[in-house]
Amino acid sequence: MSTRINIQQVEPAAYKAMYALEGYLQTSQLSKTHKDLIKLKASLINGCAYCINMHTQEAKKHGETDQRLYLLSAWRETTLYTEEERAILALTEEVTLIQNHVSEETYQTAERLFGANYLSSIIMAIVTINAWNRIAITTELPLD
Repeated sequence: MSTRINIQQVEPAAYKAMYALEGYLQTSQLSKTHKDLIKLKASLINGCAYCINMHTQEAKKHGETDQRLYLLSAWRETTLYTEEERAILALTEEVTLIQNHVSEETYQTAERLFGANYLSSIIMAIVTINAWNRIAITTELPLD
């Protein structure tokens, strides 16, 4: 693997803007579990080793079980996730794979379960982790 730029060093203002999004998410009403599932599911879809590693560790610190982490890629085939978590995972998949668009069914389910404010925070969390994934993958951010 080659050494690529470190955007945080080269353009610190760009990272400051990304951290502002993270700051918003920290003040949102999103539960730790919901944030962890969003970050890990999007990172798995995007194949971001750096983020998968980081967010798996964070989720475990927040009390997530190994079984739920192992089965996250097959969440539709298990009953381990609540209705709300399933809606979040579906929305995370569809936003991350946006070329397929977000289905009306997925959107309406999320809106029904969460309401406008919480849904807005969910969408911002999905968008933010996708941006982080793209930065880490493009710059080949090394695992610590």
